[in-house]
Amino acid sequence: MPFFTTIWEAILATSLIEWLAFSTSIIYVILAAKQLIICWLFGFIGCALYVYVCFTGNLYIESVLQSFYVVMAVVGWLTWKNSGTDDRITKWSINTHLLNIVISGIIAVIVGFFFETYTNQVSPYVDAFTTCYSLSATFMVTKKILGNWIYWIVIDLASIYLYAQQGYNLAAVQYLIFTILAVVGFIAWNTQYKTQKG
Repeated sequence: MPFFTTIWEAILATSLIEWLAFSTSIIYVILAAKQLIICWLFGFIGCALYVYVCFTGNLYIESVLQSFYVVMAVVGWLTWKNSGTDDRITKWSINTHLLNIVISGIIAVIVGFFFETYTNQVSPYVDAFTTCYSLSATFMVTKKILGNWIYWIVIDLASIYLYAQQGYNLAAVQYLIFTILAVVGFIAWNTQYKTQKG
């Protein structure tokens, strides 16, 4: 079992900052799936910590993304707070999703090319992919768009590779958990969406 021994040793060697980022981020996703506004506080803390973790690991695009998440945590809090009792789940049309996928994909290629050419960014295209699609997925969470969870499943799977490649094994495990929670979140939100429709 050398593989699991190596993973366990790497997890034990993980810094306190990464452990805190891991814990608060997991709590954020669980609370977001339950549509509890306090999720945004945990999201804010976890992402602020990951800004540092990613930057020190030469994952510059991911560091910028985490900075965006910090801002979106504030936006999410205010949006959910101002929505009052309106907790309805909504959906985007197929055309809106396709437009988002195409635009985000084009931007991801451009960003990936820039960072591959001008920086020592690790896995620039994978990082650009997860970043660009995460921007729209985060916006979708703030607006309670059901499809956000599908985006997160794909993003989280790609992030497992991205973090594991840099030796951030705990973060890779976190994104594996995120993938599972995204499936759970989709089921929960989809159930409420169907209930809303009567």
